[in-house]
Amino acid sequence: MKQFIRHICVISFAGILFASCKKDLDVTPLPEQKISRATTESTTLLTENFESGSKSAYTSGSVTLSSGSWTLDDALIGNLATDLKNGTKSVRIRNTGTVTSNFNITGSTGTITITIKHGTFGSDDSSDWQLWTSSNSGSTWTQQGNTISTSNSLQTATFSVTATTSLRVSIRKISGGSNRINIDDIAIALDGGGGTTPPTAGDDDNMLMGNPSNALASISSENNYLMVKTYYALSYSRSRGTPNWVSWHIQSSDLGSISRSNDFRADNTLPSGWYQVQNSSYSGSGFDRGHNCPSGDRTATADANSATFLMTNMMPQAPNNNQKTWANLENYTRSLVNDGNEVYVITGSYGQGGSGSLGGTTNTINNGNVTVPSNIWKVIVVLPDGNGDLNRVSGSTRVIAVNTPNKNDINTDWTQYKTTVRSIESATGYNLLSSLRTTLQDSLETRIDNQ
Repeated sequence: MKQFIRHICVISFAGILFASCKKDLDVTPLPEQKISRATTESTTLLTENFESGSKSAYTSGSVTLSSGSWTLDDALIGNLATDLKNGTKSVRIRNTGTVTSNFNITGSTGTITITIKHGTFGSDDSSDWQLWTSSNSGSTWTQQGNTISTSNSLQTATFSVTATTSLRVSIRKISGGSNRINIDDIAIALDGGGGTTPPTAGDDDNMLMGNPSNALASISSENNYLMVKTYYALSYSRSRGTPNWVSWHIQSSDLGSISRSNDFRADNTLPSGWYQVQNSSYSGSGFDRGHNCPSGDRTATADANSATFLMTNMMPQAPNNNQKTWANLENYTRSLVNDGNEVYVITGSYGQGGSGSLGGTTNTINNGNVTVPSNIWKVIVVLPDGNGDLNRVSGSTRVIAVNTPNKNDINTDWTQYKTTVRSIESATGYNLLSSLRTTLQDSLETRIDNQ
């Protein structure tokens, strides 16, 4: 049985939406993945889209919105064509401005998922921002999750925090000087215990097709740790030293003429105390630093290309797999985009034990800090260029699923490794394409691409 979804009661009170739903997933993960698929209940504690308020100056001041009173410091509510927004308005922040709730969001113990849409205003350069929360009416504050960087399209950042009896949130711009950012659509949901999939993202979002493992941006989820980057999103495994999966979107504007940066480097946004895989960690191992999200999919800007060289985006990949079979698949995917399509891609690895250029089977490298996977897989959803992407996925949508052994004697023709999405789900325990309705998943995930 693929998935059951039951929706129970939706009520509105004082401008704050409360909803309860129960979602049962019957998918058994591999023991090694340690992915929780427990039955969960979630309650939406707050949604704020900034459509009801008005504040036209950057001077610090409070504004009453549908959810309550917020203080906007060096921030205003923008409605220009150059404001990134879902609707007619969003917050615009400059310098080191903040957006802070002046009221307590009441809930109960458990886990809270907070999603926030963000982007760079107009033609400004990228900036960084952070989410901070307070459980004592604003007396003290704690940063949650990673520092987030903006891009020139509206993205969704997801945070997972421990619920308290009361909560205030503050969004703080921390870099970029006078460059401005937009913030929109803040949603806060209380998870009943097992972790919930974040609310459906918007067009072109890197996780539009879903969160395959219900990854959480919480250090308690160390082997299924959600990292929402500007140019891709991923679930990271601390024990493996590699991502479980990486998800991203490609459209024509992502493909340009920027040269490959080759600046492989450790990801210093990992939680404090976690081992950081280094640029040199794969040296002498017989395996390539294999990209999950390829640098060739992010050639529009130098920042975009450089972002793909973080070691949290790498896996130990047999050289012929990486440089031939996988490169051929990546080039084919980009050709689909150049032919007038946009694609949503999810890729990852599983198992243990691959054979690189040194021969034999290797289980780990880098003194055991990095696991060598046995298999590397990818799922590609192909859509003609357009809007309303999730609603445009139908039973006739092309879905390409590939699963290759991580071996150096691999066939260079990637089409020899086509499979079904359902087969990859069985091997990994993930729920791929989970944003789609169950009947559509059943249709798309049980057939092998024949084009």
